[in-house]
Amino acid sequence: MTFFEYKYLIHSDLYRITGKDNASYLWHLIRGEGYQYCFWMRTCSYTKSNPYLKYTIYPFAKFWLNRLKYKMGISIPPETQIGSGFYIGHFGGIVVNDRSVIGKNCNISQGVTLGQANRGKNKGCPILGDNIYIGPGAKIVGAVTIGDNVAIGANCVVTKDIPDNSVVVGIPGKVISQDGSKDYVNRTDYHQAPS
Repeated sequence: MTFFEYKYLIHSDLYRITGKDNASYLWHLIRGEGYQYCFWMRTCSYTKSNPYLKYTIYPFAKFWLNRLKYKMGISIPPETQIGSGFYIGHFGGIVVNDRSVIGKNCNISQGVTLGQANRGKNKGCPILGDNIYIGPGAKIVGAVTIGDNVAIGANCVVTKDIPDNSVVVGIPGKVISQDGSKDYVNRTDYHQAPS
């Protein structure tokens, strides 16, 4: 990851919260719990991949991320592949396997799990498309593919592939409409981070 990619990611995450290109990074870094976690997760990922920062900034960033992990109850490893515009609505009880893949503009709520299945036909981890809304308490388990523009309802358990533009609810998750995540996932019109 280059510095400009890193800057773009932290800018897009902040824009999803504020809707402003000139929002104060420092204020949200101090006051915004979801943004704090995203910032330090992205910082760990960037500094670990940089040979000059790996032994200087990375240990501090990893320490701070671990502190936030226990304070906020969020376990999203920096190795997880996550696209731009990641939004944590409320912290607490969020667990994501590091082999999961999350596309751009994902809204993740409290109590969400993206977990690995260790056996069976869905052995593996979830792959999520772009513009996904995941409601509170939802669980997505195994090597399932979630299409673009999908809304997953509260406490839903998803164990099968979901097509684009679906609304999924229940246990097990069932598609109830093709209205998708429109109006759930907003502020996606961010641009390149300011220089």
